[in-house]
Amino acid sequence: MKPSARIANSRPLATTAMHGRVESMRAEGQAVIDFSIAISHFPAPRPVLDAVAAAVERERTMPYTSVVGALDVRTRLAAKLRKENGIEAAPSEIIVTNGAKQALYEALYAVTDPGDSVLVFKPHWPAYVATSQLLGLRPILVDLPDEITPQFLNSLETPKVLIINNPHNPTGKVYTRVELEHIRAWVEGNGARVIVDESYEHLIFEGGHTSLAALCDWRKIGVVTIFSASQSYAMMGWRVGFALAPAELVNAMQTLQGPITAAAPHLSQVAADVAFATGAPHEMMAEYRQRRDLAVKLFAEVPWIVMHAPASGPYLWGDVRSLYAAGEVMDTVGFAERLIEEKKVAIMPGDALGVPGFIRIGYISDDVATLRDGIRRIIEFGDAYKAV
Repeated sequence: MKPSARIANSRPLATTAMHGRVESMRAEGQAVIDFSIAISHFPAPRPVLDAVAAAVERERTMPYTSVVGALDVRTRLAAKLRKENGIEAAPSEIIVTNGAKQALYEALYAVTDPGDSVLVFKPHWPAYVATSQLLGLRPILVDLPDEITPQFLNSLETPKVLIINNPHNPTGKVYTRVELEHIRAWVEGNGARVIVDESYEHLIFEGGHTSLAALCDWRKIGVVTIFSASQSYAMMGWRVGFALAPAELVNAMQTLQGPITAAAPHLSQVAADVAFATGAPHEMMAEYRQRRDLAVKLFAEVPWIVMHAPASGPYLWGDVRSLYAAGEVMDTVGFAERLIEEKKVAIMPGDALGVPGFIRIGYISDDVATLRDGIRRIIEFGDAYKAV
């Protein structure tokens, strides 16, 4: 059957496609190390597992909840926002979703019309651009600077929506309060709406997390803030997150979510309720820091890659531009393709995140021995690649 014109030119996200390729290779018996995405080797927090087990024993038949999420869950999420993020919100301004991607899609759908522009800083999480394109929007891609200044912001085209990822995937940048104040002043002056993805709010090694919504009248400006349990609580497969938005926008997002998936699964809501109440995952982050430092150390003496220690997040963002001669096309897609075929290591080429010449490595999966082995294979491959 021929697909519709609106989907015919779309492609699966490169991130999920590479992970799917790894699974297919493993099913064929090939031992592949997967650094293409970040799947924590940690289990979900024990209180989450206990709460879900108790809910199964207690309830047996899992009930539907309202599309926006159970009222008691949203009430406690509002308390989390007040305590951790400094944001005053009502349950009616919260919608529980099947992960951050659903929240992003619904928010963009609800605040834009086809042809509107969306400003995205690159490198970027691929879903920002893919979702914009699916909705017929016009992505404006701008290099993310080391520092957000008024001069930088004033040089930009004014979009209908600005998307911010804080902390940032894949660079690990953590926006400072001053930078967020500059953004607040800019959008207050030009009327742009803002979607802030704070999925990595607890995955910070250096610096501190500040929510844009805590620094402004977020209802008046039209700020949507997205949270996810996936990375902050090692709950990737639970597929649950939530969004904070003005009540009228939550109602619009609910109108879209209702016919697509209805509410997030009851057990996922139970899990999210407990997870977001547990605070920062200190034990997990201590081990992530050790892994980050180990990986950066292993790459430190490699001449063809520049690998800085990220201030946050489960990824390393490596600069491999020195592999390519001046004027040569930087083919990091080809680098990644040959790496998985020859060394059985999957990474994400920077092209998929809007910036060729870089590679993204998820360093939190499997055990430390596998991390070391995977990095050894990458270095061996890169040495040979540069020699060609």
